[in-house]
Amino acid sequence: MLIFYKFYLYVILSVGKNKIIIMNTKSKSIDLTSSKVRFLLFVLMLGIVAIVPAFVHIQWLTGPMVNAVLIISAVLIGPMEAVLLGLMPSTVALSAGLLPLPLAPMVPFIMLGNAVLVAVFHYVYKKNFFVAVGTAALLKFAFLHFTVVWLVDGMLDGKLVAKLAVMMSWPQFFTAVIGGLIAYALLKGMKKV
Repeated sequence: MLIFYKFYLYVILSVGKNKIIIMNTKSKSIDLTSSKVRFLLFVLMLGIVAIVPAFVHIQWLTGPMVNAVLIISAVLIGPMEAVLLGLMPSTVALSAGLLPLPLAPMVPFIMLGNAVLVAVFHYVYKKNFFVAVGTAALLKFAFLHFTVVWLVDGMLDGKLVAKLAVMMSWPQFFTAVIGGLIAYALLKGMKKV
């Protein structure tokens, strides 16, 4: 765990154009385009999106962290890998109790919402990072909110739908925007935006 932590800090502290500079007594650089490094970053991000929802059961903490990881992954690793990472948090949240079991029918839609976030962000971010975050957050929110209103309403009890409607409405937009701001700060420090 200590090695993982140190590597993560080193990655965040100093990333140049397509290179990670490991800050120690003997500075080394690692090519970010290398498949081994991209795989290591994928595993690192996978660990974050798997661990955070398992232990942090507060939507206002897990949501921004997961969305930040998805956006960072889309930039550093690629959109397909970020979409794969987006499958993990809702599964972990369901199994860890963040999502009550009766809300299990919503899990595939949450996964699709994460895919919408990544796809829209990736398509727009090279033109303008903040427009990309705002547009991706808005479309993720719209997708999840209308999924609850149109599809899930007929499948679940009225009280659960009311709770789910709140969870999948405006908090989704704001947690995605906050996650985008976190991602921007980290990516700016890495000189990737």
